[in-house]
Amino acid sequence: MQVLSTLNGLRGPLRSPEPALHTPEEEAQGMEKTWPARLGGAAAGLANGLFGGGGGMVLLPILARWGGLTQRRLYATCVGVIFPVCLVSAAVYFLRGQLPLETALPYLIGGLVGGWIGGRIYGKVPTVWLKWLFAAFLFYAGGRYLL
Repeated sequence: MQVLSTLNGLRGPLRSPEPALHTPEEEAQGMEKTWPARLGGAAAGLANGLFGGGGGMVLLPILARWGGLTQRRLYATCVGVIFPVCLVSAAVYFLRGQLPLETALPYLIGGLVGGWIGGRIYGKVPTVWLKWLFAAFLFYAGGRYLL
């Protein structure tokens, strides 16, 4: 303790040699930008919990609008966020006894294989195609739900 007080007396108050990363104005702007992210995450979680999936469909447009990400990072971030959200929803379903593992297992295996293949070819698919594929999937899924 005495060493610190001696150092303080010689050089003034001890401070980090690096300047602050953000000004107070930038911090305030950052806080303004977090509310859409929090609401988007909540909407994605709610969709996943209610419908057993679909959180990514909710999150992707929100991330596109407020995330400030490139297209490739946008899709990757969406997958990175949705994975834990799906785990939480699945855990709740399982704990409530509403997740028949024997029924879900074939889909899980197929999903793991498809996810691995999609991740491997992801960087090779043009982003324009990704947009069109996602839009086509949304229209198809929406049509199936309505009919």
